Amino acid sequence: MKIAIIGAAGMVGSRVTVEAADRGHDVTAVYRGEIPASLPGAVSAVRGDATDRDQMSKLFTEIDAIVAAPRPRPGQESAVPATITALLDAAAETRTRIVVIGGAGPLETPGRPDQLVVDNPDYVAPEWRTIAAASVAQLDACREHPADWVYLSPPAVLEPGRRTGTYRRGGTTLLADADGASRISAEDLAVAVLDELENPREEKHFTVGY
Repeated sequence: MKIAIIGAAGMVGSRVTVEAADRGHDVTAVYRGEIPASLPGAVSAVRGDATDRDQMSKLFTEIDAIVAAPRPRPGQESAVPATITALLDAAAETRTRIVVIGGAGPLETPGRPDQLVVDNPDYVAPEWRTIAAASVAQLDACREHPADWVYLSPPAVLEPGRRTGTYRRGGTTLLADADGASRISAEDLAVAVLDELENPREEKHFTVGY
């Protein structure tokens, strides 16, 4: 499969790049800034602007699937809906499926379907609320778009760690363990992304966690 990864320099995008290459896919890693000096052998790299619809459309012409993992710079969270809309426009134009790696904000609180995670201080500290709210707006932009998209919400805690190759898959409610912890390593999130690309399911919005 030919896969384009937008935001390949980020914590998630870089791990999706490695996971896809390790599985034998033909990967095009898209970087906003400098391209790393070394990349996995099956990866080609280009510089690109996720907000440039024409540039992305040209890139996606020869692509089978897109992974969108862009992350705004601090203070630019309000640009998230416009960025994902530009990518969705390009994906729709080229009829390419796109997996959007978003945030946990739009998930429902366990046991409280009337409360989104973005509004739950047990999971979203005040300093993270701006980016969490941006993920809610990001999912809203997806829902309004006709592109072939699927939105993956990570759990409350997503950080570098170990690849175990195992995870739980859920729907639109945050996954947490018996102690209330909600987490996954970026490496295992990448596993879930590639599993979805290789074996697509019907859900438009899902989450994963341990």
